[in-house]
This record gives sequence, structure tokens and C-alpha cells, in this order.
Amino acid sequence: MAADPAAQGMPAMTATSEAQLERVLSSLEEDKAEDIVKIDLRGKTAIGDYMIICSGRSSRQVSSISEKLAERLKTELGVASKIEGKETGDWVLIDTGDVIVHVFRPEVREFYQLEKMWLPTHQAAATPS
Repeated sequence: MAADPAAQGMPAMTATSEAQLERVLSSLEEDKAEDIVKIDLRGKTAIGDYMIICSGRSSRQVSSISEKLAERLKTELGVASKIEGKETGDWVLIDTGDVIVHVFRPEVREFYQLEKMWLPTHQAAATPS
């Protein structure tokens, strides 16, 4: 029998993808992430419901934004996240299963241009570069 997360002092994972999205966006705003772009993936792919792309001004800020976001999701919503790239701070990926967050340094974001891959052409053209 699996251990009950609530019995271990952790909230049960009942957060919907919309609740996760709301907390992700508010966390990014709190930590001064820049150029935040939300992409609705529902009906387009099975990798998740939403993708968020944003920038931090430096490697240190990118790592900090990512670390705080993962901690807030875990403590407030009981959502465990997989994190990749935090050590270098150029491009950090936070994946909750429902929401995928990419935090970039501006130069790295410009190089990879993920928005152009996932947004319709008219929206991708309107995103900050």
C-alpha cells in the first residue's frame, strides 16, 4: 500500500493543470521573469496541457526562478517536478507532467526560438525577440 502524502505532511496531488498553470504564472511574476509566453497544448500533443516560456536576466536568476518555482509547486500544490539544466542556468526545463516551463537566458532563448515551433505563425511573430 502506498504511503498517503497527507499523512507525511505533504498536500495530496490534486492540483489540476489549470491550478498548476495559475501558480506557475504567479511564481514567475513574483520572481521577475521576463517575456512570459503561455502556449495551450491541449489537443495538440500528449506531452502536457500547457507550455510556458520565459526569460531571466542572468544564469543566476534563471536558476533561482526555476528552483523557487519547483519548491512552490511541491509545497503548495503537492506537485513534484522534474528539473533539467539548473546547474548551468542557460536553459532550465521544469516539467510537472501537465505544465512544461522553459526558463532561458535571453540569448539562449533567441537561439532556440521555441515559440516559433509551438505557436501559430501570427502569434509567434508577435512574441518578443
